[in-house]
Amino acid sequence: MQKASESLPAINSYPLGFKIYFLTGKDYFYQTLFCAFSLCKTCEEKFQFILIDDGSFTPKIINKIYQQMPRVKIITSIEVNQNLQRVLPIEHFPYLHHKRKVYPHIRKLTDVHSLPERGFKLVLDSDMLFWKNPTEITDWLKNPAGSIHMIDCVESYGYPKESMSQLCEGQIPDLVNVGVLGLDSSIINWTEIERWSKKLEKTGASYFLEQALSAMLIAKEKRIPLNNNEYVVNPDSDRSNIDSVKLCHYVDLSKKQYLLSEWKKII
Repeated sequence: MQKASESLPAINSYPLGFKIYFLTGKDYFYQTLFCAFSLCKTCEEKFQFILIDDGSFTPKIINKIYQQMPRVKIITSIEVNQNLQRVLPIEHFPYLHHKRKVYPHIRKLTDVHSLPERGFKLVLDSDMLFWKNPTEITDWLKNPAGSIHMIDCVESYGYPKESMSQLCEGQIPDLVNVGVLGLDSSIINWTEIERWSKKLEKTGASYFLEQALSAMLIAKEKRIPLNNNEYVVNPDSDRSNIDSVKLCHYVDLSKKQYLLSEWKKII
């Protein structure tokens, strides 16, 4: 899959297109390419792809990215750190800075939503493939309102919903999966995110902290959950409902088929 990603047709990024954000790096860029390629293959909309450096980009990698994604926008780790210093100074948000070092997933919140551009942002995970026109996602991009997200195959927050609900003073939605997550940066109260993170992790760290925090963030917002028969998390290997599937998020057991065979169907 890594080798094949180098031969994919150029994926154009349009400065005036609908903005799509990826947190990615040297170890995941090949997956980002396949995700973006599959999206462009399934619909005619124009997108501006914005890549947030996870800290692993080198000048060589950046040159390669520009070759494979002409006019892509890259937010380098230097820019990320400048944004964090402005929005989340370490003296006021020590816990979030600690989590960024030991738990990279939280950067999908901190590094994307601390960008100077406020308003709605759609963040995609790289380990996904589009199979049909994701009209619900493009409709949201055309007229964003509330928060759009995938529905998980099993609830994965890492913490009791009762505790999460008490902290955010809202009803925690069921089965939020953040493979696709669109929300308004302006709803984020970083002081609350700092407090919630510390409170939740008093009982121990969780791989799903970022997903839990995201569910808490959108608890009081209008929500647009994507149909889980069309936007599938952890798809079965037989994919018997293939005719209806628009997007697959390859987590857990489905990761093997994603890396070995699913990407081949895209090309």
